[in-house]
Amino acid sequence: MQKTETKTIAWTKNNFYSSDYNQMELSFFRHQEIAKVHAFQKTHEAYTETPLFQLKNLAKELNVADIRVKDESYRFGLNAFKVMGGIYAMAKCIADKIGEDIENLSFDILKSEQVKEQLGDLTFISATDGNHGRGVAWAARELGYHSVIYMPKGSSHERLDAIRKEGAEADITDLNYDDAVRYCADLAEKNNWIMVQDTAWEGYDEIPLWIMQGYAAMAKEVTEQLDASNGKPPTHVFLQAGVGSFAGAIAAYLVEHYREEAPRIMVVEPHQADCYYRSFSSPTGQRELVTGDMDTIMAGLACGEPNTRAFRVLRQYASASFSCDDRVSALGMRIYSSPIGDDSRIISGESGAVTLGLFHYLRSDSNYIRANNEVGLDENSRVLLISTEGDTDAKHYRDVVWKGHYPNQ
Repeated sequence: MQKTETKTIAWTKNNFYSSDYNQMELSFFRHQEIAKVHAFQKTHEAYTETPLFQLKNLAKELNVADIRVKDESYRFGLNAFKVMGGIYAMAKCIADKIGEDIENLSFDILKSEQVKEQLGDLTFISATDGNHGRGVAWAARELGYHSVIYMPKGSSHERLDAIRKEGAEADITDLNYDDAVRYCADLAEKNNWIMVQDTAWEGYDEIPLWIMQGYAAMAKEVTEQLDASNGKPPTHVFLQAGVGSFAGAIAAYLVEHYREEAPRIMVVEPHQADCYYRSFSSPTGQRELVTGDMDTIMAGLACGEPNTRAFRVLRQYASASFSCDDRVSALGMRIYSSPIGDDSRIISGESGAVTLGLFHYLRSDSNYIRANNEVGLDENSRVLLISTEGDTDAKHYRDVVWKGHYPNQ
C-alpha cells in the first residue's frame, strides 16, 4: 500500500490487476448487449444523450493531451445518472412478469393499460442517498406503480423532498447506507415488493446486473461521441465508486470495447467509505467492508460494502484505487464551476466532482508525483471523467462553490 505524505489522498496500486480477458464477466457488457439496453432507454420521450465536453484549456494547464468530461446532470431532467440503471432494471422486471422480451417493448407499451391490467399493482423499494432513489421513484411513477424509498441517516432533506415530489413514500432512517439496504430487502420480502438496488449479494444478483447494464449505456455513448468527433480512446479513466456498480459497469464496457487499447481504470472513493481502497490494499485482495457512520459530503459514494459482481470486474481491471478527503471533491466542484477560457462550465455535485479534484492534485501537487508516475499520467495522457451529478443539494453546492467550504489548504 502506498501512502502519501499528507492525509488528503491515500492511494494503492491494485496488485490483483490483470489485463487477461474474462469472457464470462465481460460478456454481459458486450456492445451487442448494451446496444439492446440503450435502444430501450431511448424509447422514453425524455431521453437525451448527455454532452461529452472537451476541456482543452484545462488539459493545457495540467499538461495532458486531452480531458473529456461526460456531464450527467442533463440525464432525463433528474440531475444525475442513476436513472439509467433504474429505468432499465424496472422495465426488465415488468417484461419478465408479462413473459415478453424487452427488445420487443417500449416504455409506452410497458405503461399501457393492458400491461397494468395484467400485472395489477406493483411496489418498488430501494435504499438511496438520493439520486438512485429519485430515479426509481421517477420510473415507478412514469410506469404507473408505487415506490418506497429509504435513505441513510444524515441524508439531505433537499434530496428527500425531490424523491417525494416524484410520488414516492420516502423517509430518512437512523441507519447507515448498507444497513438501510438490508432494511429495504427485509421489507421487500415481507410485502412481496420488488427490490431495485444496484448492489449485489448472494441470492440477489439479477436486478443489480440489469442496473449495471443500464449504467454501461453511458460508456457506449462516450465511445460513440469520441468516434463522431474523431477523438482517440482515453488512456486513463477515473471512476467514482460507492458500491462500485457504476465504476464496474463503465470499466467493463470500455475494456470489452477497446480490448488492447483499454484505458487504465482508477477507482475513487471518500476516506469514510473506501472499501475498494482497503480491498485492493489487503494481502488477499478480498472484499473489505467499511462499517459505521460514513460522514462525507460525497453522499452518493458513502457505501461500505462492494457489489460482488462489480468487485470482480474492478479487482481485475482497475489499476489503482484512491481514497480522498472531502476537500478533494470540493476542489473539483470549484474547478468545474470556474472554467479556463472557453472551456465549458460544468455544475458538478460532491460525488460528481471528486475525480477532477483528484486528477488536479495528481498533476499539480508535488506530494503526489509518485502516484502520478505510477499510474502513467504524462503529457500524452487522454483522460476521461464522468460528472455523475449536478447540484442535487443546491444549498450545499453554493456553500462549497460560493462560500469556500472545505478549502484545499
